[in-house]
Amino acid sequence: MKIIVREAPPRSVWALQQAGVHPLLAQLYAARGVRTADELDDGLARLLPPASMKGAAEAAVLLADAIAAQRKICVVADYDCDGATACAVALRGLRLLGATQVGYIVPDRVVDGYGLTATIAERVKATGADLLVTVDNGIASIDGVARARELGMQVLVTDHHLPALRDGAIVLPDADVIVNPNQPGCSFESKAMAGVGVMFYVLLALRAELRRRGVFDATTQPKLDALLPLVALGTVADVVRLDANNRRLVAQGLKRIRSGALPAGLAALFTAAGRVAAVATSFDFGFAVGPRINAAGRLSDMTLGIECLLTDDAGRAEELAKTLDGINRERRDIEAGMREQAQYAADAMIDEDEVPPPAIAIFDPDFHEGVVGIVASRIKDKLHRPTFVFAASQAPGKEHELKGSGRSIAGFHLRDALDLVAKRHPGVLLRFGGHAMAAGCTITEEHFEVFEQALQLVAHEWLDAATLLRRIDTDGPLAPEYRRADLVDTLHKEVWGQGFAAPTFSEEVEVISQRLVGEKHLSLKLKHQGQPVDGIWFGHTESLPARVKLAFRLDADEWQGIKRVRFLVEAAEI
Repeated sequence: MKIIVREAPPRSVWALQQAGVHPLLAQLYAARGVRTADELDDGLARLLPPASMKGAAEAAVLLADAIAAQRKICVVADYDCDGATACAVALRGLRLLGATQVGYIVPDRVVDGYGLTATIAERVKATGADLLVTVDNGIASIDGVARARELGMQVLVTDHHLPALRDGAIVLPDADVIVNPNQPGCSFESKAMAGVGVMFYVLLALRAELRRRGVFDATTQPKLDALLPLVALGTVADVVRLDANNRRLVAQGLKRIRSGALPAGLAALFTAAGRVAAVATSFDFGFAVGPRINAAGRLSDMTLGIECLLTDDAGRAEELAKTLDGINRERRDIEAGMREQAQYAADAMIDEDEVPPPAIAIFDPDFHEGVVGIVASRIKDKLHRPTFVFAASQAPGKEHELKGSGRSIAGFHLRDALDLVAKRHPGVLLRFGGHAMAAGCTITEEHFEVFEQALQLVAHEWLDAATLLRRIDTDGPLAPEYRRADLVDTLHKEVWGQGFAAPTFSEEVEVISQRLVGEKHLSLKLKHQGQPVDGIWFGHTESLPARVKLAFRLDADEWQGIKRVRFLVEAAEI
């Protein structure tokens, strides 16, 4: 493990401090590329304009016409948290803007697979829908869109994923309108927007179109800011890069949640997770609320998650949140067993004193396909290698297929790697798609070894020793005057996440004492710059030397009404 200290340009630090930013925050922001205080303005007026997103204006016209004609609209969602929040935002927003006939369908992970398929299009048509709207999917659904158009429906695709490739060329579905910042020709600056953010922007454009038509004016138009808590949740839960525009969306959502202006279902999920909405953080989205919604799509039916986000009945919300919490507990149990099996399989690939192969692919017939992505992420984090974990398909008639989910490391574009494997070994990949850091694919069981070898060869060609060296980026030493509980609260209130990492400090400390707690966590008594401080390293059992360089985050531990700072250890350079 190599601990790296981020560079904070002195001029940026100085400019931020001169603008009144706290010295510690000025250093942290500068190290993340912020140069001026204007970039920290999270006001709604600073959001990128909807007009700059290709297709948004045309989508607004399509939806406004459908609302005026009282046509039936059906939203086709995805079965993860981004898809669920995007669906809830779509239904809530369309109803606010006058739609009277709007429903949704969410595919089943096992039976239907991902995206708008021809079968899903037929199910949508059976509901009597005139307009099909995808959220968080559809950009690669060539056949599904074609079938929907064939059945006489209009199709609006809203998505954020990368388009499909055929023979190396981008292919788009033949939809009436496509709204996706990652489609060719879109000049929208925030390419990292989540699916829920794209749908929110479509609603902003729709409201402007309805205002232009005289349906309402600036004083009577519905307020869409009530949707921002759901936009914030989906954005963080989907682990998209928190660029300036995404940070504004998340910050605005958090402000409303902390003030108590949040949907009943979201409030119930905070309670079920043991979190307090009044002091909500982006961490709560990613590690408490989001996983409870995701669990429904992994093990059960994402309709549960969507209904929880749609209901305004507190009693119904509490009931659904408790159900989702129970499913999440089951998910954790399944994941724990799979992670242990997967780690055993990964260890078996590595001889003693040898480094792991450049990429990892693991299959076990007992794995559950709904949890393979989480397990792949855990193995990737432990071994610092691009990792795919496969499970046998549970879909009827497809038992011979393996569904895999992959997670990658910086410097290895997973979707491009799959594309190269497909070119070198035609027929091995039945389906694939995704992003640089996360992707999925389907293969037959007989082709697993071919896939594994092909992926390792690509990784061997693309990854060098420096890239394969595990590293952690930190903000350097923590000045002793900042080791305060009130500053911990200040840091927690800021928006941190993918691409805008939460503060992690690093320096050499003295280890006074250490002991295991719960059999798998290392409790520490440390001396930091001459002063005692508690520490905890979750999931770590190996003892540390008397002096060691640690990477750690700040936390406040409350005991008998007194808050004390403690270090949450992330890594050690030994």
